[in-house]
Amino acid sequence: MKEKEIRRNDIIEAAETVFFARGYQNTTMDDIATAAEFSKRTLYVYFNSKEQLYFEIMIRGYRLMQGMLQQELLETKTANAIESLMQMGEVFYRFSKVHPEYFKAIMEYETAEIDFDRGITDASREECYALGETMTEYLIGLTRKGIEEGVIRTSLNPVQTALVLWSCVIGVLNTARKKGNYLRQMHSTTPDELVMAAFHLMLESIKV
Repeated sequence: MKEKEIRRNDIIEAAETVFFARGYQNTTMDDIATAAEFSKRTLYVYFNSKEQLYFEIMIRGYRLMQGMLQQELLETKTANAIESLMQMGEVFYRFSKVHPEYFKAIMEYETAEIDFDRGITDASREECYALGETMTEYLIGLTRKGIEEGVIRTSLNPVQTALVLWSCVIGVLNTARKKGNYLRQMHSTTPDELVMAAFHLMLESIKV
């Protein structure tokens, strides 16, 4: 690996450590420079902003999530699209538990009120968007497949249905991640139980 690529990866590794420890909002380029043991000027040779570095972390997370999903789809055969959608949901939830920091980074972006586009190069933005859209395309494809199989209602718009499902999954997984103690103490429900109940409810709402 060339020295420039090694240095770039070292900066991403340092940024990942700091972002995971402090969160996006509380991290500065000075923090990352200190962790990477480079000057801030050197950081800006490789990255335009902390936003671009955050995108690089999300790209890693999306790749891991996509890899888990592809592996699951290869290893497990499902009877129909409804079962495949449940399988996808279970993979997303497993990803949130196996890689909690990457999941948190992706969710922070998915639910952010701030403009993450500022300071992002076209290459980083396009790769991150493409990886994120892969998840949406899986959902759209399975919804269309379910309509063709006769297990999902024909009145549903596949694109809108996929977007609603993804939005619901984000909300439920965020609640499970952040409100575990509340769920147990106030409602005698574990995060696992909440997530599975939500997935079943979502799928029941689109079934024939």
